[in-house]
Amino acid sequence: MTKEIHLAAHFPGVNNTTVWADPESGSQIDFASFRHLATTAERGTFDFFFLAEGLRLREVKGRIHDLDVVGRPESLTVLSALAAVTTHLGLAATVNSTFNEPYELAKRIATLDHLSGGRAAWNVVTSWDAFTGENFRRGGYLAKADRYVRAQESLRIVRKLWDSWADDDLVLDQEAGVFAREGTGAFADEGAHFGIHGRFGLPPSPQGRPVVIQAGDSDQGRDFAAAGADVIFSRHGSFAAGQTFYKDVKDRLAKHGRTEESLKIMPAVTVVVADTDAEAVDKARYIREQQVSGPTAIVLAELIWGRDLSSYDPDGPLPTEDPVIGSNVTQGRTGFNDPAAIIKEWREAADANGWSLRQTVINQQNRQTFIGSPETVATEMNRHVQENAADGFVLVPHLTPGGLDDFVDRVVPLLRERGVFRSEYAGTTLRSHLGLAQ
Repeated sequence: MTKEIHLAAHFPGVNNTTVWADPESGSQIDFASFRHLATTAERGTFDFFFLAEGLRLREVKGRIHDLDVVGRPESLTVLSALAAVTTHLGLAATVNSTFNEPYELAKRIATLDHLSGGRAAWNVVTSWDAFTGENFRRGGYLAKADRYVRAQESLRIVRKLWDSWADDDLVLDQEAGVFAREGTGAFADEGAHFGIHGRFGLPPSPQGRPVVIQAGDSDQGRDFAAAGADVIFSRHGSFAAGQTFYKDVKDRLAKHGRTEESLKIMPAVTVVVADTDAEAVDKARYIREQQVSGPTAIVLAELIWGRDLSSYDPDGPLPTEDPVIGSNVTQGRTGFNDPAAIIKEWREAADANGWSLRQTVINQQNRQTFIGSPETVATEMNRHVQENAADGFVLVPHLTPGGLDDFVDRVVPLLRERGVFRSEYAGTTLRSHLGLAQ
């Protein structure tokens, strides 16, 4: 049976994917940039538009590096504005479960769901570092072992709130007045992190409740997604790694009483399209060189080594020192579980190829997942989906705001011709786009 491909758009924003120095690069915070990318995604009949979140600007030795200097807008505010200029596109907000209370979180996302006519999604993320915690009242953080406990409780409570209204709770009675039945919206929950009871202030939206997205890759994160997520935002973009991840997560669903169709696996990918495969390879190489400048290569290496490497020449050899575990040279970025193994791999690759530090970073952190002519890209994307390496993809363009234009204009028509991607929206809610139960 031929599978339909699911597509989403990620606003690149604050990360090293974005080539901010490109002449065609626009603002990262002007609403016109968000609107351009979102309306392009809707023109391409994508499932949803995805915004990440940063609760603190990332620092390198006390200084803010790269695009963090432009700031990080709050995702639900941006998506609420986009709800007014789109009609079908899903709107996915990343909201941190560690530093938000379930009631206000549930209400904010449910409000977006109503404003958009049933197109909202919540990307559930956690945070365990004290650096981020300094921005909040608690001034601290959760141990890694506790962050998923809180996230699971938050998700359970939020869903309980979204489901707290029955279909017949709102009664339209002209003589008695419009009223809600006794107990409408009532909820109570006791757990390790929350003990709350009250009444929820919003009825269900047209899609019943918002879609839940999760991005964890650890064993605990995969179980969390299998138990309660509708979409998992995977980092496994290569074919072999994608197939392994896909099977592992899908195999976990049965123990939670779920079917394979109830969870969509959508890795983050980048796409470079040109007239020919050779031209696309050259273009991809140019983009990657722009993404990883000399200073950026040093910053990314410092994240792995945990050391101040500013004295190193990015066009010279790799550092010879061992990594420092638990270093705070880089703050606000996700670290690595086994930096020593990564350094060993980098050194072997650099020695074998004669790469400098910068060349090693460029080649070892390759982001271009699909590179080629429109025909090549369409063929490879379809192969990944039909052979169970993914259910679809979250596209992360390298330019804001026009980074999706080529893909929508040149690749999407080929996917439609093959009958693996919609030509128009069949429904109005995000759940209908994803083929999930309402």
